[in-house]
Amino acid sequence: MASKEHGAGHASQDDKHALQDFEIQQKLFHIKNKILVMSGKGGVGKSSVAAYLAVSLAKKGFKVGLMDVDLHGPSIPRLLGLQGTIQPSSKEGKATPVYFMPNLEVISIETLMGENKDVATIWRGPLKIGVIRQFISDIEWDDLDFLVIDSPPGTGDEPLTVAQTIPDAKALIVTTPQEISLADVRKSINFCRIVKMEIIGIVENMSGLICPHCQKEIDLFGARGGELLAKKENLPLIGKLPLDPEVVRQGDAGRAAAVLEKDTPYGRAFSAMVDEVVKRAGDSRKTPFVMHPPQTAEQAQAEPSPRSIEPLEEESNMDKVIFAVPVAGGKLCAHFGHCEQFALVETEKGEIKGKTMHTPPAHEPGVLPAWLHEMGAHIIIAGGMGSRAQGLFNENGIRVITGAPQDSPESLVNQYLKDSLVTGGNICDH
Repeated sequence: MASKEHGAGHASQDDKHALQDFEIQQKLFHIKNKILVMSGKGGVGKSSVAAYLAVSLAKKGFKVGLMDVDLHGPSIPRLLGLQGTIQPSSKEGKATPVYFMPNLEVISIETLMGENKDVATIWRGPLKIGVIRQFISDIEWDDLDFLVIDSPPGTGDEPLTVAQTIPDAKALIVTTPQEISLADVRKSINFCRIVKMEIIGIVENMSGLICPHCQKEIDLFGARGGELLAKKENLPLIGKLPLDPEVVRQGDAGRAAAVLEKDTPYGRAFSAMVDEVVKRAGDSRKTPFVMHPPQTAEQAQAEPSPRSIEPLEEESNMDKVIFAVPVAGGKLCAHFGHCEQFALVETEKGEIKGKTMHTPPAHEPGVLPAWLHEMGAHIIIAGGMGSRAQGLFNENGIRVITGAPQDSPESLVNQYLKDSLVTGGNICDH
């Protein structure tokens, strides 16, 4: 009996996680570009770059959101003079950001820290992950051109959670010219490549101090470090930002935006960097292949009425769509994790063009969704599938169809293409 109760609790957590994945995916689809501002170590000006980048993009006419998820040192409210005022209003249980300027919305995880902002935040990894995911899922953004995310330094739980929760985010990595910073930036670059996060480029901050008397540049932290690193790693160096005492003064006073209003070497360098970000960002939205929220365990066990599955409008506009069908004995396998092979059926403009058979890797949580994503699958037609697995497929950009009959892969895909695929219950005990 204890084991059964434990299983029920586990299923409930999986349902909650899958529903949260769905909510995040649907909300973030309305944001064209997500930029994660990272640094290998603290003290390199990452938060300042994130704040100035958001303000600059807004000043150029873009609709922008700025999200601060630095659990241990949220700086955005202080830099923008919003400390104590970022108290998001509630809208149907969700948080709405505050407006710093007409087309710039701001939210900070500092709002979760309680009244005393100086108390150290001592949280273990799993709690951090849960807080960040909840924070992202509970924010109601407007339709945005850019979402700038200020992440904690390093390559720990926080940036990893953001990378997994927002898979189409692109990284902007901030460093200083000195070797101790560059060594940590190399770890950040490796981190991005491991999690397959595109890197927009490297920003070398504090690249030199312009003497106020002779106007000559003084290399306080070395010279060309970021430039040489970018060249070695085959990445673009999209900005070299000089040291400017005015940046420090205005940031401490909560008037960070004032720095960009003056014609200074820093202001000109930053404006050029922003132009490069806009040029390299593109529109990174991924088409969501999710039509309905994942079923809960209770919904999956309920007696369903047959339903016809219609292609999404986005699929109709795609030239090629690849279907994955778990197969055993030449027909659909009732449980995708126990199948002998996967049939990958390639279609073009609504017609089947070919089929290939592939033996899947060992069935472990998250392995098959990632593997099928690598194989180029857009849609999986399955019999039974648990809500947690559905969430993992959704995270990998694969639409899930459950309750399909035990038929051949070609027949199932043809039925889908002709809008005649009728599905029944999602029978799964996982």
